[in-house]
Amino acid sequence: MKNIYFIRHAKAKKVAQNDFIRELSDKGKDAAKLMANRLKSSGIMPQMIISSPANRTAKTAKIIAKELGFTKKIAFEESLYEANIQDYLSIISKISAEIKTVFIVGHNETITQICELLSDSHIGNIPKGGVFGIEFDVSEFGQISAGTGKVLLFDYPKKVVEA
Repeated sequence: MKNIYFIRHAKAKKVAQNDFIRELSDKGKDAAKLMANRLKSSGIMPQMIISSPANRTAKTAKIIAKELGFTKKIAFEESLYEANIQDYLSIISKISAEIKTVFIVGHNETITQICELLSDSHIGNIPKGGVFGIEFDVSEFGQISAGTGKVLLFDYPKKVVEA
């Protein structure tokens, strides 16, 4: 079994010199901590974290890693910034078979699209800071394809506030 937790970056500030350097807002930082603690309380720990290098995704990944006590190096993947579905599939296929659980921190719309494709779910939108976990009955990440995953988790900061 292989597990991928797709995480959309938390809320970012609207203004910056360019999109790539946008920082997390204070609400975004709090939301990233909240989601990390929800993952931790559920016993979910990655063996690997892959993130877009954009400031808001990198910061989201770093906050989550810190809150979880994840001490390995985060893999920053350039192609996750402005990625398409094929970029995600390529990154996933290259993950070592030794890894069981991976977090991928990225951007919408593609992060929602890849979750819908792989799980055969229709979620419409992963909110900012949202986590969508999928389990695959495969021995290697390269065996993952459309509709082969089972949804493990769909959680997001406003869900906690709404409850």
